[in-house]
Amino acid sequence: MSRPAVILVSGGLDSATTLAIAAGEGFECHAISFSYGQRHAVELEAAARVCRSLHAASHRVIELDATAFAGSSLTGDGDVPRGRSPEELGEGIPSTYVPARNLVFLSHALGVAEGIGSSDLFIGVNAVDYSGYPDCRPEFIESFSATANLATRIGVEGETIRVHAPLQDMGKADIIRRGLELGVDYGLTTSCYAPGEGGSPCGDCDSCSLRAAGFAEAGVDDPLTRRCS
Repeated sequence: MSRPAVILVSGGLDSATTLAIAAGEGFECHAISFSYGQRHAVELEAAARVCRSLHAASHRVIELDATAFAGSSLTGDGDVPRGRSPEELGEGIPSTYVPARNLVFLSHALGVAEGIGSSDLFIGVNAVDYSGYPDCRPEFIESFSATANLATRIGVEGETIRVHAPLQDMGKADIIRRGLELGVDYGLTTSCYAPGEGGSPCGDCDSCSLRAAGFAEAGVDDPLTRRCS
């Protein structure tokens, strides 16, 4: 019988690849997404498409109080940065950083996991193309893993809780190549922080830029761009 795992699925290409990796490793995948007042809420529709395509065992959307995530351009406080150069992308923590987002998301995922008898969490963070977000670093994942094993009954009673970050050391091109090997349809995903009518990508926010560079380096066309053109 397959072991259950909880997968954070945002609707982007990283989380879609992570879901495919978890499924490929034989886990029974229970996906969760979050509605937290994000201006790119179209990602929730993409998450649902991805979960159906990759045959997740379940998919739930957790509603969070948007006021807890104030101070980010992704929740409406200021403009989303656009047209930044590769050099600028590597400087500092951008305004699209959402306060404590991955900490909150993983905490919810941990509760869901313990409730369904799972000791495995999957998150699609990576330390190579991580946009400067502090909660995407390996140090954070290691720290949360240690806390999870101290804070839960399942951890205290001897079942080690594992936080899997399979993309941790991969660049965007390698992530895309891996996903294609696993049959991910990236045309179902969305990456844009400032989508237009119908969810079409803006093409020049930080996330769109990283996505475009990844597909170019991987040497394949982005099916999302092709469908929206």
